[in-house]
Amino acid sequence: MTPAGIRDRKRSGEKIAALTAYDYPLAKMLDEAGVPFLLVGDSLGMVVLGYPDTTLVTMADMEHHVRAVARAKPQALVVADLPFGTYDTVAEAVVNARRLVAAGAEAVKAEGGRSILPQVQAILAAGIPYCGHLGMLPQHVREEGGYHIKGRTETEREALLADAQALADAGAFAVVLEIITPPVAKEITASVPIPTIGIGSGPDCDGQILVTFDLVGLFPWFTPRFVKPRANCAADIQHAVSAWKAALTAPVAK
Repeated sequence: MTPAGIRDRKRSGEKIAALTAYDYPLAKMLDEAGVPFLLVGDSLGMVVLGYPDTTLVTMADMEHHVRAVARAKPQALVVADLPFGTYDTVAEAVVNARRLVAAGAEAVKAEGGRSILPQVQAILAAGIPYCGHLGMLPQHVREEGGYHIKGRTETEREALLADAQALADAGAFAVVLEIITPPVAKEITASVPIPTIGIGSGPDCDGQILVTFDLVGLFPWFTPRFVKPRANCAADIQHAVSAWKAALTAPVAK
C-alpha cells in the first residue's frame, strides 16, 4: 500500500481500515489480517509506556517503535506520528519527519491545520508523504483541560472545514478526524478530495482508525466510549497465566 493507494480509495469508495501498531508481532498480525494502514501512533505513550497522555512521548520513543514495526516488512502503509514539540518550527518539522522516515516510516502525521501549514508544506516539499489530523488533538490535552468533542459551534465547524481544505490543497494524502460531531465530519468528508479517517467521529468518514489495544480489549483499565471491543485479550492473558500458575503450583501426586 502507498499514500496514493490510500488516497485513491476516496474515488473507489472502498472504506479504509486503519489501526495502530507499536511493535513487530502486532504489525505482522495486523498486516496478515489485511489492514492497509498502520499508524505508529504516539498513543503508545499511554497504552505501552504508561504515560498519562501523549505529551511525554519523545522522538527516541517514536523511532524505537517505528523500527520495530518496520521490521515486520508489512504490505500496509506505515505512518508515524510526529510527537509533541517536534514540529514547532519548519526546520524541526522537516528534520524530525526525516528521522521517522529513516526509522522505517513511509509517511508522517501531525496534529493541526492552518496553524502548522508551513510545516506541512515543508515536509511535503522534502518528499515525505503527509497525513493530517484535525478535531480533538491529544497533544493539546493539557492546554485544553481534557478531551472535548469538536465541531459543536459554528466557529469550530468553519475552522475545521477550512483546515481540512488547506491540508488537501497542500498535498496531504488523507486526514484523520478525531472526535468531531458526526454531521460536521460528514460535511468535511463530502467537501475535500482526500480521504477522511474517523475516530469517534461517526460512520460517514471514508475510513476508520482505532487504537488496536482498544479494539481487542488489551487495555482493560480504560476504553473510549465510541469503541466496541471485538475481543477480550486482557482477560484471555490473565486466564492463561492463572491456569499455568495453578498447574505449576499444584501438588504432585505420589
